[in-house]
Amino acid sequence: MHQGIEFFTATCLNWQPLLDQDNHKEIVIDSLSFLVKNNRIWLYGYVIMPNHVHILWCKQPDWLNKNVQQHFSKFPAQQLKFSLINTSQSLDNYKSTQNDREYQFWERRPYKATMYNRTVLEQKLDYIHNNPVKAGLCQLPENYLHSSASYYISNEENELITHYMEHM
Repeated sequence: MHQGIEFFTATCLNWQPLLDQDNHKEIVIDSLSFLVKNNRIWLYGYVIMPNHVHILWCKQPDWLNKNVQQHFSKFPAQQLKFSLINTSQSLDNYKSTQNDREYQFWERRPYKATMYNRTVLEQKLDYIHNNPVKAGLCQLPENYLHSSASYYISNEENELITHYMEHM
């Protein structure tokens, strides 16, 4: 198995449903797309929920993990801020208590876990894909649009996804 495959979870500040709108989910997709197309990560799986994101990814050799996480988190935060401003939605819920920024959209210290074997990776992938079903957002994992489930279950094309078996 390829070393360094990571399960990553970013949670919206105070579990707010910041990603409830499809255009906000697309901002996250755009961030993942940038990382994939610029050879910074291999993306194995993802789901974008209304208040958090789960990702299975691996940095490509020339990038540091910290840089990948920073790039992933920073772009959506900026774009979400612009989206909220442009739609007259309140930014008050995202005022930062930290001195280094005015607004904060993600909880600090995202969850990360390294996948050490195929069994654990497949368990996480199932967990990711079943998250919208458990939350009552769809009947079947492959019906949820903002997930990699249809790639694995229905063999639908997804230019962002690298099948995890390619690096086993």
